[in-house]
Amino acid sequence: MTTPITMEFWSESEADAGRISQRVFDEFDRIDRQMSRYREDSELSAVNRTAAERPVKVSDGLFQVFMKAEAVSELSGGAFDISFGSVGYMYDYREKHQPTAEQIQQNLPHINYHDIVLDKDEQTVFFRQQGLLTDMGGIAKGYAVDRGIDILRAEGIRHARLSAGGDMRLLGDKRGRPWIVGVRDPRNESANAVVLPLSDVAISTSGDYERFFIDENGERVHHIISPKNGRPVKGVQSVTILGTNALTTDGLSTAVFVLGVEKGLTMINQLAGVDAIIIDEQRRMHYSAGLLDPKGGSESE
Repeated sequence: MTTPITMEFWSESEADAGRISQRVFDEFDRIDRQMSRYREDSELSAVNRTAAERPVKVSDGLFQVFMKAEAVSELSGGAFDISFGSVGYMYDYREKHQPTAEQIQQNLPHINYHDIVLDKDEQTVFFRQQGLLTDMGGIAKGYAVDRGIDILRAEGIRHARLSAGGDMRLLGDKRGRPWIVGVRDPRNESANAVVLPLSDVAISTSGDYERFFIDENGERVHHIISPKNGRPVKGVQSVTILGTNALTTDGLSTAVFVLGVEKGLTMINQLAGVDAIIIDEQRRMHYSAGLLDPKGGSESE
């Protein structure tokens, strides 16, 4: 999944801890083989190759992620759209390459989540148009974290922290104390913008610092692409979402990043059990209605 995975939990024996850890990491490997856009042999790559020709039957897990992606797309009015890969695949952040304006305009019509048809009875995926490509980068890690927590819980683990990149689940508390989770300063990787005491929660952060390069015009070219124009989203530096499961918080963090502060908070404030912290491009911090600003207002510098 091109991201570090970290886990912390308590077990009665070292042997059990090793066995349980291996089960979790094996599950991450399995999901990577299903949903990675970087693997030609992944189930997702097979869908991208053939779903415009005929409906493709997919595994339970991949179909669940497709279903959640559709739900977040509907909720956000298309701000979250896994078919952004139709343009997103043309960006190469390691090679510092981005598509031309002509290439974006040519492929932009392929970004349309309405053209991804899901058949619940047959558990198939069909694309209504050729050229549409899906990318689960904004949601699959959340699903993997949830699956890892499911394994830990099934093994009798009561206190754990599991994270993959910007997605984290906390199982219980830290044995009588809250887990202390830092939200990274988007412009200083060694500093936190805010620190939260948490337990039994999912937390996902999307930031313009995760995969990016600076182009010849001094512009930050990052991996969160607007489905409307095929360009990196401007106006926000990071979005952190808190909720009950990482599959949801992962998708919502990207959706809010694309929507921006005002529309993003409006959407989050309508959702029960979900909260958000947004850092905008002026480095102001914004909170959803369910979070108390530590400085006593709605925004802080």
